[in-house]
Amino acid sequence: MPCSILILAGGGGHTGYAYALAQALYARASLSFLSPEGDALGERRLSKFGHTDFLIKPRGPKTPAHEFAIRFGKAFKESLRKVTNNFDAVVSTGSNFCIPPAVVARVKGMPLISIESSVRFLRASKTARVLQPLSTITALQWQEQRRLLKGVVTGPLLPKPEVEPWNGGYILVTGGTYGHKLLFDILAESDLHRVVLQTGMIDPTPYMERHPEWKTVRLTERFHELLAGAEVVVTHFGSTVLEAVIYRKPTVLVPNPEWVRTAGVEDAKCLAKKVNAVLLSEINLEALLDAIDEARGRKVPLLPNGAENLANKILELLQGGYH
Repeated sequence: MPCSILILAGGGGHTGYAYALAQALYARASLSFLSPEGDALGERRLSKFGHTDFLIKPRGPKTPAHEFAIRFGKAFKESLRKVTNNFDAVVSTGSNFCIPPAVVARVKGMPLISIESSVRFLRASKTARVLQPLSTITALQWQEQRRLLKGVVTGPLLPKPEVEPWNGGYILVTGGTYGHKLLFDILAESDLHRVVLQTGMIDPTPYMERHPEWKTVRLTERFHELLAGAEVVVTHFGSTVLEAVIYRKPTVLVPNPEWVRTAGVEDAKCLAKKVNAVLLSEINLEALLDAIDEARGRKVPLLPNGAENLANKILELLQGGYH
């Protein structure tokens, strides 16, 4: 019987890690997923690998503290029912979503694998810090993270390319799940014509009205096809930075100043250096257009296959050979 592994897909970029790891584990283990309630896109993306169940996410980017406490308690209660002893191991991909089911997994005696975020360089994420004492494996995506946590460096969790890259001559601008309104508003002031805009939870209507020549999309499971054809990718501080690397796309990295609970500008500088991206720390039209022009001349580096490395370590652990 193949090993049964539950992957906690924390939403957004964390689901990107889940997807990359699932690609590497598929056909080598039986996979199941827990995703945040309402994450239909995550379910569609992961459905090719296994069944997805849902769990309340305690905190979003703007969830108030009192509501977070209530939702956190509900998540623990639901986790007791949904994290069953049928699983041989549980994988946390990060975010507060993963803490309740990960703790329940350890209480029930299952080994826990905790993944630190690729955007952390100066300070470990709260989730990784909380889960490290409980984890059999703490997976680090960069050597620099060894200063933050005790773990094993696997390399960045990169998904496998699913289509051949090509140059469609357009600029792909993406804000991830929650969107990046400041970036979108500045972009709308430009006279750029060949733009594909992914807005997430932000209403795309104002941008469609101002630039009817643009292609706009909120969320799509075929996002990799948009990446594959881009000339330049302009993105927030998320897993799209790594996905752009596998399609050999030069990138402009634009951290969203609204998200104060995630990594900061100094972390962004480190990540930009890793992927040879242009970092835009001051968002205005002139700086954005200059950054896009600069990115066109950047060479995209080759990075190690961290997803494959981590998959091998998990299977080795479950087969009794990991030390």
